[in-house]
Amino acid sequence: MNKVWWKILGSVLVIYTAIAGLLLGVPRLPILNESIRNLYFHVPMWFAMIVLFSISVFYSVKSLSSKSEIDDIKAVESVNAGIIFGLLGLVTGAIWAKYTWGQFWSFDPKQNFAAISVLLYFAYLILRNAIDEEQKRAKISAIYNIFAFPMMVVLLFVLPRLKDSLHPGNGGNPGFNSYDLDSRMRMVFYPACLGWILIGYWVYTIRFRIRSIEVKQQAN
Repeated sequence: MNKVWWKILGSVLVIYTAIAGLLLGVPRLPILNESIRNLYFHVPMWFAMIVLFSISVFYSVKSLSSKSEIDDIKAVESVNAGIIFGLLGLVTGAIWAKYTWGQFWSFDPKQNFAAISVLLYFAYLILRNAIDEEQKRAKISAIYNIFAFPMMVVLLFVLPRLKDSLHPGNGGNPGFNSYDLDSRMRMVFYPACLGWILIGYWVYTIRFRIRSIEVKQQAN
C-alpha cells in the first residue's frame, strides 16, 4: 500500500478534476466565457512538465559524480515523460487560443517560447541518439541538460514578460487573480495540478522500469 497510495491519489484527483472541471460553475468573464475551464487542463500540464524536467536535471547532476547508468536512465526517462506533458500543454494552449484569440497559433511570445522550451528537450534526445559510446553519451547529455533547464525557465517565465503578449500574466497583461480564479475554481485547479504531477511521475516510473528491463536484457 505504501507504494501505491500516491498513484491512487493522483488517479482520483485527475478523475475528480475532469468531472468537477466540466460540471462546477465558473466566473462569467468576457472573451474567456466557458473556455476558462481549460485552465484545469492546460496549466497543470506545464506544472507536471517542469517537475519532471527538475527530476531530470537532478539525476543529470548526480550522474556526473556517480557515473551510474541508473542515474542516466532516470534523467532521460524523466525527460521523455516531461516532453509528453509539454506537448499536451502546447495542444491545450492552442485549442484555448482558438476560442479566445481566434486562431490556434498566433505566434504570441508565450506560445513561441513555450514551443522552443520543448524543442530544447527534443534536442537533448537527439543529442543522446547521436552518441554511441555510453559513458560519453551520459556525460555530454547530462551537461546539456544542466544548461537546458535554466534556459527553459527563462523561456517560460522571464522572456514572455518582456514582450507584449495576449497570454495572461505576460507583457503587461494581468494574470488570473482572486477575482478571476474564485473559490470554486481553486477547489478544482489546485487538485488538478497535484493530480497531473502525480500522474506524470507515475508515467516516468513506468518508463524507467521498462528501460531498466531492456538494459538488463541487453546485458544478458
